[in-house]
Amino acid sequence: MICLNDYLFSGNTVLKILHQYSNDLRNSAKGTRNSIDLAHSNFLIQIIELLEHNDFLTSQSQRIKEFYKFMTREYPFLAFTFKGRIKSLIRAEEKFNGYILEFIYNYYKKNGTFPSEAEIKSKLNFRDLIAYRIVISMPVCHIKKGDDRSEVERKYLYEIANALPEFLEERGFTAEVSKHLDNSGHSDLLSDSVRPYYHDSVATPRSSGYQSLHITFYDNLARCYTEVQLRTKDMDDYAEIGEANHFGYEKSQEERRSKHDQIPSGECVYFDEAYERLVKLQELELAKIDVNMFKAINNHLINDGCGLFRGRQILPFEHLSRFQNDLID
Repeated sequence: MICLNDYLFSGNTVLKILHQYSNDLRNSAKGTRNSIDLAHSNFLIQIIELLEHNDFLTSQSQRIKEFYKFMTREYPFLAFTFKGRIKSLIRAEEKFNGYILEFIYNYYKKNGTFPSEAEIKSKLNFRDLIAYRIVISMPVCHIKKGDDRSEVERKYLYEIANALPEFLEERGFTAEVSKHLDNSGHSDLLSDSVRPYYHDSVATPRSSGYQSLHITFYDNLARCYTEVQLRTKDMDDYAEIGEANHFGYEKSQEERRSKHDQIPSGECVYFDEAYERLVKLQELELAKIDVNMFKAINNHLINDGCGLFRGRQILPFEHLSRFQNDLID
């Protein structure tokens, strides 16, 4: 079985690794008639295209930046950041195989049989290879006496979320109806007109405590999907460096082991291969791999400038709160 780990010790660039891995998967898929590996190869080609032909990102990020300018005018008292990234290779690989594992397990649990290749492929639809994140914070000096800071920030977060879809649709984006619409509650602070587009993990946090608003757009000019996440600074810290990050990692490993125990080994080659690829990625000692531009002292201390582990940054903007000594009206 071909897996990403086999390519991470050559000293090659991420782009060259992607080309080699994708080509080898494609050639193997042709020989074994494995259409899932072929879909896997095509998925990697999407990432290659983003890295090699990313001129469209200039247009896209400039249109996203227009909303940043809008926020500087409407909310000069807020501090906020806009960040954009192309999903990292390791995270993309984890997600692709995780989708296969999850779908086959749920299908088997419900039907007692395994899904066809066509059914598996129909679930491999990724819309977050490009993602932007808006993180806001209200400086304490702007909080009126008696007000709760987190509640004030939450109010502005939803206000911004209400304005985002229409603003971007006027600039060539189309908001997509959330696939989580029936699976999570929404805050009353979300207007009726935008509620169908948001996955609201703020009103209904995940079991890990993770909170964020997620919305997906189709960029009609760039002809691709992109995700936008909205969080307060506390939510972002909890997700990135707090308990949600550690909890999610540990829980995903535990759940995958449990699912593998419930499905007989050798019964479904696609399940077995997805599980094995995930295990190999989880066992990686990042300090030992050799990828150009990547540096890791260990699995916690990492400097990744190549989009292998952290993702390729495409839009860093930061707005510092103005009027630091004046309370807002």
